[in-house]
Amino acid sequence: MATSTTKKLTKRDRFEALLKMSEVQANPDMVTFIEHEIELLAKKNAGDKKPTAKQMENDAVKQVILDEMTANPDKLYTVTELIKGVPELAEYSNQRVSALLRQMIEANAVVKTVDKRKSYFSLA
Repeated sequence: MATSTTKKLTKRDRFEALLKMSEVQANPDMVTFIEHEIELLAKKNAGDKKPTAKQMENDAVKQVILDEMTANPDKLYTVTELIKGVPELAEYSNQRVSALLRQMIEANAVVKTVDKRKSYFSLA
């Protein structure tokens, strides 16, 4: 059974398709309007976004985890051990710490090792 994927048209794609139509090309006001809309979309997607308060808090928690792992580089940690062993993490749930560790794995800061269906984390 073959599956096909179709690309969903974005707003920008639709505006660019409209620009290519001869009926739209004949109307300079329409061309100006569509070009302006494309500029607005480009500006909106331009980047330079500041991190949210939650993202900044998460970065601080990640640094606490890295500091603990740097202090004991040979130790393997479970999520529960991190929460119980580091006072700054006591208020966080297993799910939250686990999610932060997953982000750190993707950033190549932490390594995950699975032994007998139990996950251990260590410094990369």
